[in-house]
Amino acid sequence: MTSAQLRQALARIDEINGADPHEIQVRGESRPKELTHAALVSAWIERLRPDADDALRIAAHGHHVRRWAIPRAEYPRGRRGYLRWRQALQELHAATLGEVMMETGYDAAAIERAQNLVRKKNLRRDPDVQALEDALCLVFLETQLGGFRAQQPDDRVADILRKTWKKMSADARALAVELDLAPDDRQFLQRVLRLGDTA
Repeated sequence: MTSAQLRQALARIDEINGADPHEIQVRGESRPKELTHAALVSAWIERLRPDADDALRIAAHGHHVRRWAIPRAEYPRGRRGYLRWRQALQELHAATLGEVMMETGYDAAAIERAQNLVRKKNLRRDPDVQALEDALCLVFLETQLGGFRAQQPDDRVADILRKTWKKMSADARALAVELDLAPDDRQFLQRVLRLGDTA
């Protein structure tokens, strides 16, 4: 059962993300991108970890809070620039969640836990971090695969898919093959993953 404190924290994250100037189309509806992603990732966490504590639920809902505040264009092209951008984003998300959780009365231990989750500390070893990563990958597949395929060559998208698949747990992979994807995207996914390491 969701506590009043948790509802307040999630509502505050939604208030912040409602200011996202970017929009995304999901299931025929256009909404602020990060507001929508927060809802989708939270829904997957509910399926993957119905016993999730407040720190994981808040980290899932705020995993990209205020993401638009640091544009990718502010960092150099290439992998090094991309990694620096991602690091800056993680620190922004962690700091913003810390502020939200302090405002809503969470203690220091809960705040640190949520911040470490969005920083993805101990991925593979921490089941909560893995659950968050699984949820992020599932949302990427269900909302962005088609868009990537429209903008990028197939070999680039295939590489992204293989890397995404390797980050996912066996449970998340089982859910991924059941996603309601466009027929062409589903065929592409199946074709690529037969070529890659899906074990």
